[in-house]
Amino acid sequence: MGVPAFFRWLSRKYASVIVDCVQEKPGEVDGVKIPVDISQPNPNGVEFDNLYLDMNGIIHPCTHPEDKPAPKNEDEMMVAIFEAIDKMMSIVRPRKLLYMAIDGTAPRAKMNQQRSRRFRASKETAEKLEEMARIKAELRSKGVELPPDKPKGEHFDSNCITPGTPFMDRLSKCLCFYVHERLNHDAGWKDLKVILSDANVPGEGEHKIMDYIRRQRASPSHDPNTQHVLCGADADLIMLGLATHEPNFTIIREEFKPNQPRPCEICGQIGHEMKECVGNVREKQGEHDEKPLPVVAETQYIFVRLNVLREYLERELEMPNLPFQYDFERAIDDWVFMCFFVGNDFLPHLPSLEIREGAIDRLVNLYKQTVYKTGGFLTNSGRVNLQRVQLIMQDLGQMEDEIFKSRQRRELSFRARNKAQRRQKREADARKHLGGQFAPQAVGGAVKPVENARKESYQIRMEQIAAKSDFKAENNRIIDSSASAGQKRPRDDSDSEEETPDEVRLWEDGFKDRYGTVMAVVYYESKFDVMKDNIEFRHKLAREYVLGLCWVLRYYYQGCASWKWYFPYHYAPFASDFVNIGDMKPQFTLAAPFKPLEQLMSVFPAASRSHVPEPWGELMMDPHSPIIDFYPVDFKIDLNGKKFAWQGVALLPFVSEVRLKAALKSVYHMLTEDEKRRNVRGDDRLFIGSRHPGYAVMQEMYKSNVETVEANPELFGKMSGTLMPAEDLIDQGSDVISPIPLCKSFHNNQVATCRYKDPQFPEGFVFPAKKLPGAISPPRVLKPQDLDAAAKQRWRPQIGMARSNTVASLGAAGHRMVGFHHHRSRSDGSAGYNSVPPLMPGGPPSLMGQGPPGNWQGVYNADMFADSGYIRSEQEAVGAAVAAVAVVEAAEAAGTSGTDGHPTLVGTIATAHMAAAAAVVAVAVAVAVAEGTATVHQEEEGMAHKAEGMAQEAEDTAPRAAGTTPSLATVEAAAAEEEEVSTRVGSDDTERRPTLKQARLGRWSNISAPSSSAGRRTETRGSPGHVD
Repeated sequence: MGVPAFFRWLSRKYASVIVDCVQEKPGEVDGVKIPVDISQPNPNGVEFDNLYLDMNGIIHPCTHPEDKPAPKNEDEMMVAIFEAIDKMMSIVRPRKLLYMAIDGTAPRAKMNQQRSRRFRASKETAEKLEEMARIKAELRSKGVELPPDKPKGEHFDSNCITPGTPFMDRLSKCLCFYVHERLNHDAGWKDLKVILSDANVPGEGEHKIMDYIRRQRASPSHDPNTQHVLCGADADLIMLGLATHEPNFTIIREEFKPNQPRPCEICGQIGHEMKECVGNVREKQGEHDEKPLPVVAETQYIFVRLNVLREYLERELEMPNLPFQYDFERAIDDWVFMCFFVGNDFLPHLPSLEIREGAIDRLVNLYKQTVYKTGGFLTNSGRVNLQRVQLIMQDLGQMEDEIFKSRQRRELSFRARNKAQRRQKREADARKHLGGQFAPQAVGGAVKPVENARKESYQIRMEQIAAKSDFKAENNRIIDSSASAGQKRPRDDSDSEEETPDEVRLWEDGFKDRYGTVMAVVYYESKFDVMKDNIEFRHKLAREYVLGLCWVLRYYYQGCASWKWYFPYHYAPFASDFVNIGDMKPQFTLAAPFKPLEQLMSVFPAASRSHVPEPWGELMMDPHSPIIDFYPVDFKIDLNGKKFAWQGVALLPFVSEVRLKAALKSVYHMLTEDEKRRNVRGDDRLFIGSRHPGYAVMQEMYKSNVETVEANPELFGKMSGTLMPAEDLIDQGSDVISPIPLCKSFHNNQVATCRYKDPQFPEGFVFPAKKLPGAISPPRVLKPQDLDAAAKQRWRPQIGMARSNTVASLGAAGHRMVGFHHHRSRSDGSAGYNSVPPLMPGGPPSLMGQGPPGNWQGVYNADMFADSGYIRSEQEAVGAAVAAVAVVEAAEAAGTSGTDGHPTLVGTIATAHMAAAAAVVAVAVAVAVAEGTATVHQEEEGMAHKAEGMAQEAEDTAPRAAGTTPSLATVEAAAAEEEEVSTRVGSDDTERRPTLKQARLGRWSNISAPSSSAGRRTETRGSPGHVD
């Protein structure tokens, strides 16, 4: 759904909804690309079940990209589409289902918007080609050598991406080959079901996907905790995902990067627009110019986490003390419904509502205020309570006057700022740059002595004064009174900005007329050609708009209510015109969708007639055609207060279904067999490989020659539905022929395919819009609002799709060090280390570099401790503990510590000798910092009070934690009390006793280490080493 600015508004207001995708790139060996192994665990930390591709969001960027040169032909386009799907698969890595949905014939309500887009695209293409021809002619007249013009028929018409065209038919065949190739040869696809819903299946791509999800949810075999991922760039996917009420629903889309450089249409180079092209020769890419132009930046993808959006909305839609039972799922449905007022593909937005002006926030505030007197929620499983909606529209209507005035004030302020900025720029440009002898010189050039500097500087000053005087005179020139009666001559474009003509001045006083409704003196006369006192028309327009709102909501929650309904106006009513809508009883007739070729005739301009059958195309051009008025050569675009043409309203005539089908009756018999095949309504196709549990079922269906088989959910991954034989089945063991030369055919097919139909339900069945029983909400991501001070300090944000499960661990050497106790046997009866090994001269090397002679740096290798156990004194052991604390603090400062609920890294130090184990802990923490996260609990007890107890706990828990994460007591518990961590010495040496803070600052490194006897408490000073 085209909702301009909606995604930008949402990503700014609810920032934590967006996370970057972790993308594993394919390798390359000797110039050969090695594809990503998607059978491996997902690097994003979540294993997804189903991936749904809204294929039109992939087809358009691959066939006519904006940030790189377009493919040369259709074969390259198909390969680009294959690569885009592969990229999605490498990111998401679904384990159960890949669903590819291409737009089929759309409801009439959508076809009007498609018609507007295609007429605009055709008009813009013609204007661009005309401009290119003019610029090329100018450049060639100057002797510039330009690339040769493309043959006339080679220009790609993006309008061909419409159901019923030869391009879409070929695309369907290519995708079938692609699926066969991947299921036969890619290990990551072996357990997948693949559903392809091509352009012959009626319905928009995203709504075919939603219909599949709704019907699976209503089936008893559905898993309510399925992980869904939907790929698409339309903003309506967010509302559609919320409407499913699935707890695990994620959207993946390209990261939008504004102002990306685009290649010039004339010379193909990046860095300038077509109108600025000077015809420079393009640099060769490779020896024979065989390489493509370098891409500025690789496309990045983001996840839109709807579970996080639900958390945001749960807070925002909180309404205490309601006079009825609060239901968050119903509140979400009301929020989705209110978003329809700011724009969608089926209805124009209300004049008073603009997302950029905070329209959604305004509607939510009105809703939260009004819901206390409505007596209940606005919607229920796709049905609208219009009496409650009218209360909100009345309140909005009372605000419209101030909304329009505020909009005008902002617009005037914006223009004034732009005017001031342009004036400042011109003043700066008017100042001449230093010239002559004072002009900047190239570095390394010959420097000449300054001659007559006073005269030179005088001339520069006079030139600047003259330029400033000319600028002022230019802005204050008065036309001769005899010519213009004393009026100022309009300034040229120096200060003025081209303003959009807006004859509907809604902000002016007198906005309300004597009828008590929104003033329609200009609006209704200008937009609808009706008189201001025609109140009946206003109410008719409002009721038709309300009928549209009901149709859209039902389309989102229950499927298409009518294939023939559409809003028959180009503009929306005012909110204050919604009068007496509470008594409406919306009724829709389902009817039947258009056939693909009929839709082409409804949405194509005459310039795209090459994609329709030739006899049908004549109806677009023949002046005597009964439907020639459907295909205007030129048409008006009403900017309607906007700045750009693409924001305006294309005033095209609406197509009459009755007249169109009557005219086509006379040419239906002229269709070829291939055109008749493209004009039928088809079914989805299901593909599975020979290793899938349901493969035998499909093989038996063909052997038994039955018409339908109900899919067994146990064999098809909880999927229900009906299987039907396909006419284009490729037999097992047969060859699969590639439809494009760029891809190779292959032998020994092991993929089965059939037609597939979603589960069917009785007429009038209502799909419940609620959270299913057994659905488990994912862990919360947003920071809880009821945390105490200590919990706030421990809380860490989740970065990515899931909390990191990377944990620090100790090897056998580390466990031996942790199991060391002074005068205590191990729990298994064996004795631990009972003494400290002898000193190694110079001390062992540290992980962080070699320290000064006689000093250790305090961070030690675990294996070195296990094998050598070198330690000279208790104070040196304390130095190791201090180093461990420093590493922990560095981890916390970098925000890499984990949170509660994840494996915990702690360290136990029993007596001063056990401080050596802190070095091992330091190593583990360093690993945790580098590779993942570690949670470090901070305790306040000192070493002397709980050392022995912690040591025993570490010994007892280490065996139980084998294979996961060893439980070690916290390093801070060994050295939390600064004055008690260092080894106590005699009173006469107190002034030389270092504190933990001093050790952290590295102030203890200059204390020399006297000798001490190992294995007992020493009473002499030693050097614990320098903390690097």
